[in-house]
Amino acid sequence: MKKFISLLLVGCMALGTLAGCAGKEEPAKDDVYKIAIIQPMDHPSLNQIRETIVSELDALGMSGKVEIEFKNANGDMNLLPSIMQDMLSDDVDMLVPIATPTAQAAMASTTTVPVVFSAVSNPIEAGLVKSFEETTGNITGVSNSIAIEDIFKLAAELTPDAKVFGFIYNSSEINSTAGIERAKDYCDKNGIQYKEATITGTTDLQQAASSLVGEVDAFFTPNDNTVASAMPTYLQVANAAKLPIYAGADSMVADGALATVGIDYTVLGKQTAAMIVRIVNGETIAQNPVEQIAEYSNMINMKTANELGITIPEALKEKFVIIEEKK
Repeated sequence: MKKFISLLLVGCMALGTLAGCAGKEEPAKDDVYKIAIIQPMDHPSLNQIRETIVSELDALGMSGKVEIEFKNANGDMNLLPSIMQDMLSDDVDMLVPIATPTAQAAMASTTTVPVVFSAVSNPIEAGLVKSFEETTGNITGVSNSIAIEDIFKLAAELTPDAKVFGFIYNSSEINSTAGIERAKDYCDKNGIQYKEATITGTTDLQQAASSLVGEVDAFFTPNDNTVASAMPTYLQVANAAKLPIYAGADSMVADGALATVGIDYTVLGKQTAAMIVRIVNGETIAQNPVEQIAEYSNMINMKTANELGITIPEALKEKFVIIEEKK
């Protein structure tokens, strides 16, 4: 169902009356546009994007017009190529990969089926597109590049004594390494010291974080899928050492990090769904260049702040979403 709307109108005109078509509420099965959503692993941020895309498609009037299939690689990136082929063999009309490795696997699997990615921080560095302004292939989507500078300015306001930051991230996640490079650039230009510890999987996280305890005053992690999926481990080390975590995603703050000027995954999901709808309704990939997330989520975890003895200025409370306030 590449062009459901167009076909419906042509069919109506052939019958000589649009009025007669007005009562046709449900499209024929063959007219349903099949969308495959694929995510690399299970964790709150990625789940929230998927759930928002699905609910927003319904809210935008796509109920009955689209059929959604879903696959999860459950953390095994080696499965992504076969997942993509399974979806294409099932004659899906669009691939919607969530996160960078999934988008790269989708791009490698097809040059003809439209691909609309979500939650890719650096699509150019990931090799998905050549520019944000122009798309020439079959892939586009919504980028979630984070507000690095704003996060460090927030950290300076909340924890002015933090002079050395510990960067914890998965060195194999392009979205994460790109965020770390931006953080390093900001710190270098502003005289902020940093040390780093990398991981390649969730089992490395405790040792990596522990290795920086005693050497840093705070942690920083960008929107890193691996770290986000193992926040309890990260928090266990950070809280025991009384070190705040500044994160690139609001879901990580909801899970216990101190604060972020970060990604609102509901906004990201809605923006992705809107692009999907435009393409389902007949627009081309070329008419939909890559978008940046429209707005950020300012969030502070008050429970964590209280546990760390950090006072939140009243002015910030008015600007930020305050969660888990301690009674």
